Amino acid sequence: MAVNLQGSLLDLDDEVSLGDLGSGVHRLPLSRGAWIDLCPGWLRGASTLFEQLVDEVPWYAERRQMYERVVDVPRLLCFYGERDPLPQDILAEARDRLSAHYAEELGERFRTAGLCLYRDGRDSVAWHGDTIGRGRSADTMVAIVSLGSPRTLMLRPRGGGPSIKNLLGPGDLIVMGGSCQRTWEHAIPKTNRPVGPRISIQFRPRGVR
Repeated sequence: MAVNLQGSLLDLDDEVSLGDLGSGVHRLPLSRGAWIDLCPGWLRGASTLFEQLVDEVPWYAERRQMYERVVDVPRLLCFYGERDPLPQDILAEARDRLSAHYAEELGERFRTAGLCLYRDGRDSVAWHGDTIGRGRSADTMVAIVSLGSPRTLMLRPRGGGPSIKNLLGPGDLIVMGGSCQRTWEHAIPKTNRPVGPRISIQFRPRGVR
């Protein structure tokens, strides 16, 4: 797939590896039992991994019903279930490291990996919570690793309220936990600014989409 990424000056290491999940994680409490954890630059060599995933992942487009029309989903997708081998070993290592770090709070392992490719600023994801499955009624976690060009992930309380901006750069980790999926919403808005492509890697427990 022909996707051009200009490498970040902050990501000069070609070797792909993971950093520390201990002191590197900063927690931001939200309202109604929700919280997010942020770990900037957790994955090193993000540009290398980006290029590998662009070429190796079988990206596909989706169309969805939107009111009275069927529209294109404004990003490319690929989903890896519990038994599907991940396209790079570092993704399995990241899933295992996250499972170990959050074992006491989550009480289970991260099982699946959903990948999204945002080709440019026109690609986006609308306001939503991951409430298909257990996330609708129970606390859970969704861990996201960002690769490629920085994009803003917005969060806002469900039902209205001030929003929070998180600019996710290459290798950054954000974990949404507690009641976040059902009491808050998140989005990657479109932008008219010239931005390059981005890959989002979302790790989820069983039964959460």
